Amino acid sequence: MIIRWRQVFNGLYQRWIERRLPPIKKIRLDNRKLFIFPTRAGFSFIGLLILLWLIATNFENNVVFALTFLLASLFIITVFHTFLNVSGLQIEGGRVTPGFAGQTAEFEYLLSQTGRRQRFSIEFSHPGLEATVVSLSGSEIKSIYLSIPVNRRGWFQARRITVRSVYPLGLLKVWTYLQFNTEALVYPRPIEAELPRQGATGQGDKPPPDNYMPHNSGSEDFVGLEKYRLGESLRHIAWKQFAREQGLQTKHYADAIDDELWLDWELLPGMDGEARLSRLCAWTQSFSEAQLPYGLRLPGVELAPGTGRVHRDTVLRELALFEQPQIVGGRA
Repeated sequence: MIIRWRQVFNGLYQRWIERRLPPIKKIRLDNRKLFIFPTRAGFSFIGLLILLWLIATNFENNVVFALTFLLASLFIITVFHTFLNVSGLQIEGGRVTPGFAGQTAEFEYLLSQTGRRQRFSIEFSHPGLEATVVSLSGSEIKSIYLSIPVNRRGWFQARRITVRSVYPLGLLKVWTYLQFNTEALVYPRPIEAELPRQGATGQGDKPPPDNYMPHNSGSEDFVGLEKYRLGESLRHIAWKQFAREQGLQTKHYADAIDDELWLDWELLPGMDGEARLSRLCAWTQSFSEAQLPYGLRLPGVELAPGTGRVHRDTVLRELALFEQPQIVGGRA
């Protein structure tokens, strides 16, 4: 019963937070967006004040009365200092670095203020991550980076971050929950695999990646030697190498073909969609690192072969958003 009521309370609290603090791009913290409450040490301090008050009243001890009033004044002053340490702070969602499923995406948050107030020990945290503590002085703009785990490809929106401070004495905490409308693009989880023979239409003079295999074999240009496989023509056996006791190997030839590589959805029959995208993602990275021109073919999508970081990001974007629902605002 207690667990059920706790779940009901948490649900009501989350809905209240969502109405009070909707998703934003930039925010300035004020008394309508901040919450303040005593910490465990603060409640202990209040208990001490009550105890001192009772002692002073029962024994009519003016020294204890003075100590009680002094500590009570300190507590009241601490309330204002704790609140003002965060109040007036401006926070804006900054750049977002895409990531791969199963890894992390990096979110940037920009901190600034109007005025020259010094702010100390402000914590920024995301559920499941260790808090990042920052201080701010003057009119500087400070960047906070949170590396948030991502598990699924497509658009990812970080959960509410918590901004919190217990400065200066740790007797009170002031905090807020902020949901920024910035999203990270999550690419498919890369899975290394051997590229099928039909996966490329040429290689030119550039060295292919380790998992590259030529598109088709022919009789014009000698490519290299491979270990003999049962059923291959005896005419292609490298007898000289066999005579030198280098094992049974076969000669392979390739036709002169264009310097183009294609990553094609149809090259991976029998796999589910996510498995295909994961392998295409890994091959995209391999070809990009080798600076080989490559293109992409997906159902309803075709990108001409190209090179460079922009081309790689375009290919990865298509892989990330393939058959994903459209997002309001045109991001997808």
